Parts: sequence; C-alpha cells; structure tokens
Amino acid sequence: QSGKSSAGNVLLGSADFYSSFAPGSVTKECSLGRSCHLHGFMRRGGQEISLQIQVLDTPGYPHSKLSTRCVKQEVKKALLHHFGQEGLHLALLVQRADVPFFGQEASNAVQLMQELLGDSCKNYMAVLFTHAEELEEAGLSEEEYLREASDTLLTLLDSVQHRYIFLSGRGNLCNEQRIKILERIMEFIKENHFQVLSLA
Repeated sequence: QSGKSSAGNVLLGSADFYSSFAPGSVTKECSLGRSCHLHGFMRRGGQEISLQIQVLDTPGYPHSKLSTRCVKQEVKKALLHHFGQEGLHLALLVQRADVPFFGQEASNAVQLMQELLGDSCKNYMAVLFTHAEELEEAGLSEEEYLREASDTLLTLLDSVQHRYIFLSGRGNLCNEQRIKILERIMEFIKENHFQVLSLA
C-alpha cells in the first residue's frame, strides 16, 4: 500500500500494473510494464532524443503475505531476467509521505536493496514519496516536510545524495506531473553520466 504500482503506471502513462486499495500488500510478483517511448523528450549533443521507459514493479517489503526470502528471490530473479544484460539506470525506493520512516523496518528495506543490487546501489537510488497530497492538506511544503523528517529518513536521503521525488495523487497524473517526474529522474541519470548499475 505504498503506491509502487500506481507510481509505475504514472511513469509509463498507462495502467499496466494492477493497483487497488486493500488492507494488505497487493503485488505478489514482479512484472515489467510495457516499454514506452517519449519522442523529443530531451536534447543531447545538440540532437533531440527519445526516452525509452521500462519499469519493473515489485512486491513490497515488508510484505503482508510473503516472507523476506520469497520477496528477495522474486525480485532478484526478475532483475536479472529483465536488466541482467543492459543494467539498471535507477532504483526507486517508494515511501509514503504520510507514514513515518524510522526504526528497524526502514533499515531493513535499505539493507534489502543493497543485498539485491550491491554496495554501489546508493549511487543509483532515489526515494519516491507517494501520497504527497497529504502534505498540501496539512499545509506543509516539501522543504518543511523534510525539515521535520526523522533522523532515519534524513540519513537515507544523505546516503542517496538527496535524490528524491514527491508524487501527488491529485491533478493530471498522466501528463504534467508525469513529465516533471521523468525530467527529475533524467537529472539523476545524467548525474551518473548515463552509466548503468550492472546486475550480471
């Protein structure tokens, strides 16, 4: 219920991933969304280039029905299958903005990503805050929210060089907000000089 599948749909501009409100975890297995292209998305070397987007939706951790071992096996298998040859540009750690991030569960999620992606994964990671509309309702700006954040969250943001994105469930999800989020992701990828995280 962190909003991973919904966020994947926003990035792809589609409804590839099943998403619904439920009292427990919804996604039980990995699934690769349809690869889509945005033509003329950016310029590189003076030429317009298209952006190809591939998103892997994964089970969450902790999961209400699957063990840590099952989640780890499922995600590792899917990562190698879909990105083993080409590598991965960015891993998004999806976190609800309206749920505190602290304690052992927070540390476990980061540790799991390191186990799956290797020690250098933090150079290829960003935090995606979902349910950011709750900030607006509380009258908080993104900056104010981060000033009030837990030490655990601030430490995580430090470790990923303050790469983060806020995703609101309001407004035009498929157009304006989608482009803004993709532009932000491309900034992170550019900071890595368009290199990929090798998974092989």
